[in-house]
Amino acid sequence: MWLLLLVLIGVAAYFVFSGKKLIRREDETPLEILKKRYAKGEVSKQEFEKMKKDVE
Repeated sequence: MWLLLLVLIGVAAYFVFSGKKLIRREDETPLEILKKRYAKGEVSKQEFEKMKKDVE
């Protein structure tokens, strides 16, 4: 019975710590998001430079 309780606590702890990692991803700065969009090719170099000035 104790083993089952420990396993459940371990699983709960895993989900709690995994959730915190997801929250950190949401806390990206606008500049980080812009850099990712540029790396994916969603914006051109000219658009990137203009948006970067706006963000900073």
